Amino acid sequence: MDPDSACQSQAKMGKGGLALIGASLGARGKHYMCGSFAAFTNIIVTFPIQKVLFRQQLHGVRATDAMHQLQREGLRHLYRGLLPPLLQKTTTVAIMFGLYEDFSRLLLRHARSIGTPELVTRSTAAVLAGTAEAALTPFERVQTLLQDHRHNSRFNNTAHTFRTLLRDYGIRECYRGLVPVLLRNGPSNVFFFGLRGPIKQVLPDAQTRVGHMANDFVCGGLLGAALGIMFYPLNVVKSRAQAQVGGKFVPCHQVLMTVWQERGGSVVLLFRGATLNYHRSLLSWGIINATYELLLKVF
Repeated sequence: MDPDSACQSQAKMGKGGLALIGASLGARGKHYMCGSFAAFTNIIVTFPIQKVLFRQQLHGVRATDAMHQLQREGLRHLYRGLLPPLLQKTTTVAIMFGLYEDFSRLLLRHARSIGTPELVTRSTAAVLAGTAEAALTPFERVQTLLQDHRHNSRFNNTAHTFRTLLRDYGIRECYRGLVPVLLRNGPSNVFFFGLRGPIKQVLPDAQTRVGHMANDFVCGGLLGAALGIMFYPLNVVKSRAQAQVGGKFVPCHQVLMTVWQERGGSVVLLFRGATLNYHRSLLSWGIINATYELLLKVF
């Protein structure tokens, strides 16, 4: 067999194998699997950017100062805290896409009989999926502690951080910062799923697979970037709340007021890091949406 024929044969076998996996997953399961793979790809690519952004949210410093912090800590600590977002994001994005499809299918079945508008039904499905994602808040909690250099000597790794929190403070401590997560997840899902289709429709028609991927990237990236700016203060509140270990659980609005006062009542300082977050979200959600849609076609 000549090399070209061999390559074509291997490609067909690869596609056949993926099709077989898709068949075994079923129509419902593939949404979860595609979402998980898409999130995995995104986290590996964007984690260093996320770490710089986290330092800006927590300390209110410039991007260059945050980067200098990471440089001083060295490459050894650059991917410190990777496992929690890897586990959390691959699971939450799987839940986000998978449960949205499942809830939509279930609710639409009953909504037609009572005349509920499809927009209301799908928005409800998006909120329910976002609320379910919040069950994995402990991973965001551990990620925050591992990315905060003030805890470098206290927490060794993901497993050690979980053990310490559970042993010394109990399960409740793992859910510190849950309220801003809930306030962020539901509404952002509504906007993402509600606007994804209309935005893609106004983009130029794609004739090739690369063209479709580009449109999906632009669509997901624009939505992710816009929503990242819209809900940025909630992420600042979450980061500040989750950086605390032990002590009183401070209400969300009080944490926001504390940050506001510390930064001199400046909107600019409150949104410090928003520019980097915009670009990270543009890249991150572009990757997620394009990879998800591509995998759906492959499976």
